[in-house]
Amino acid sequence: MPERPAQPPVNRGHRAGLLLVGVLLLGANLRAGITAVGPVLPEIEQQGGLTGFEASLLVSLPLIAFAVISPFAPRLAESLGLERVLGLALAVLALGIVIRSTSGPGFIWIGTVLLGAAIAVMNVLIPSLIKRDWPHKIGPMTGVYQSVTALTAALASGVVVPIAQVAPSGWRFALGIWAGTAIIGLAVFLPWILGRRKPTTDLPGRPDLRDEHGALRTTPPARRHAKLPLGSALAWQVTAYMGLQSTVYYTMVTWLPAVQVFNGASAVAAGWYHFAFQACGLVGTLFAAAMIPRTRSQSGLGILFTSSAVIGVIGLLTMPGLSLVWALFIGFCTGGAIVLAMALFGLRTVDYHQAAGLSSMAQSIGYLLAALGPVMIGVLRDATGTWTIPLLTILGVIILQGVFVALAGRNRTLPA
Repeated sequence: MPERPAQPPVNRGHRAGLLLVGVLLLGANLRAGITAVGPVLPEIEQQGGLTGFEASLLVSLPLIAFAVISPFAPRLAESLGLERVLGLALAVLALGIVIRSTSGPGFIWIGTVLLGAAIAVMNVLIPSLIKRDWPHKIGPMTGVYQSVTALTAALASGVVVPIAQVAPSGWRFALGIWAGTAIIGLAVFLPWILGRRKPTTDLPGRPDLRDEHGALRTTPPARRHAKLPLGSALAWQVTAYMGLQSTVYYTMVTWLPAVQVFNGASAVAAGWYHFAFQACGLVGTLFAAAMIPRTRSQSGLGILFTSSAVIGVIGLLTMPGLSLVWALFIGFCTGGAIVLAMALFGLRTVDYHQAAGLSSMAQSIGYLLAALGPVMIGVLRDATGTWTIPLLTILGVIILQGVFVALAGRNRTLPA
């Protein structure tokens, strides 16, 4: 029998460790630039002369950008390389944060759009990167980077009001400092941005470079492209879950401080309550990361998170004086739900091309749905003058989230 060719080394040396650090820094930049807005939104409204609708639209604008940009991210990565595109997204994110914090006509809107476009690319491509480089550690790796995401989101929510109160430029400086985190991440990705682009099929250790016996192929396989699985019921279930849990999260990020102020908390206290909401999200994130690898079906885990949010919203409706406690219940749900949603992109697919396609579809359509959440709740609040109807509406969305995670969490994969 002919001797099998030697296998190329799977370990990429120091670049593998650098890529892990890069993934963590990507996670640190996914939410902080958005979650910091909620606690200072009243100041932005007052100084910018924004109406309630315009303020809601400002918060929803990144989600609209997610929906518009997400379908293009996989092809962009195929053309330039995953790592290079992720690094360039960090550069655009830093630019967007700086522009948003600069005083000038329309700058807040332009910067917000750039910020949303950059995060959209990162949202789509990080699960694909994890599926490619850590295919047997999807749950833990998703949990690790989402834990960093939750931690920085909590920190941003907690410190933004105190910083805005002491900084000469107020909320502009408090929001602008998060460009520094993006620049640090950009520095880590510079070797890929400045390096020569290698073909996708040159990736060391790629399983599709070997035949069914493990021998190196003499000719490369036909190149696959990420396709949106629009004809799959499973893909639509994952998409619906992604959209519904995102709707709950971004609605709460936007309006929970206002609910708590309405219930008697000061602006500073509401900011720290928001920090607690995000911090408990970190608990949910870590719990999801620990439990996902231990489950063949994730339906029960998703229903557990949904139940926590149901308790929290009912508590806000019936015992508003304990709004900090109910924020913790809701935070636990949102932290765990996003990890589960991101993990499903890898768990429900057979390779990283499929993962990119499913991620693109679920985030494009899902975030379009989520973008309506803060605006809808703001309109309901303006129309009714209370938070009862808005909170009941959120409760209905949470229940639907439970239905779709029960379906999407079953142990199946998209057809190859």
